[in-house]
Amino acid sequence: MKNKHTSKRLMDIYNRLFERFGPQHWWPGETKTEIIIGAILTQNTNWENVKKAILNLKKARMLNFPALKDINVNALAELIRPSGYYNIKAKRLKNFVDFFFREYGGSWKKFQAQPLPLLREHILSVNGVGPETGDSILLYALGKPVFVIDAFTKRALIEHKLIKADADYHSVQKLFMDNLEPDVLFFNEYHALFVRLAKEHCRTKPLCEKCPLEKV
Repeated sequence: MKNKHTSKRLMDIYNRLFERFGPQHWWPGETKTEIIIGAILTQNTNWENVKKAILNLKKARMLNFPALKDINVNALAELIRPSGYYNIKAKRLKNFVDFFFREYGGSWKKFQAQPLPLLREHILSVNGVGPETGDSILLYALGKPVFVIDAFTKRALIEHKLIKADADYHSVQKLFMDNLEPDVLFFNEYHALFVRLAKEHCRTKPLCEKCPLEKV
């Protein structure tokens, strides 16, 4: 249920972040496939490492699901080696691609046409795809209005006493989903702004000076 005070506070936070940082142009990726691959590869690593792995896939002409379906998992692991945990991530990529062809016959139209709750359930059923990765796929690749919660978002929210340190993924996501209008572009920008805030200010040793949310 929407809470007017919470909704107003969340909008104030967004406005302050956007005024300070401007548009973030996230998620970097030219196609749905590239964004999904990036979402899986970015688990437990930084984006610079993911970029190297994606570049390897591009050079090998493997940045598409039919090619990933046919490639040997060990060969795939070598291509994505820069992303770290490459053997595990290769299996997770293969799991997702197999799911895509098995459940939707390789059709993006059928895939995106599913109602959001059912689509989310299906994606989260894929071995190796957790809530953060699944919701990143839904929001950034498939254009579904889902708010993504990651470690950066939680860090910023905890630092500014908007959530408790032990809050779980669902409860934090619910805070945004219940109190903001569902809008893909807005959720996209808001999440990216939280990532920017956490990287610049809400670090292990917080840099609170000049933080846009200092008096929120």
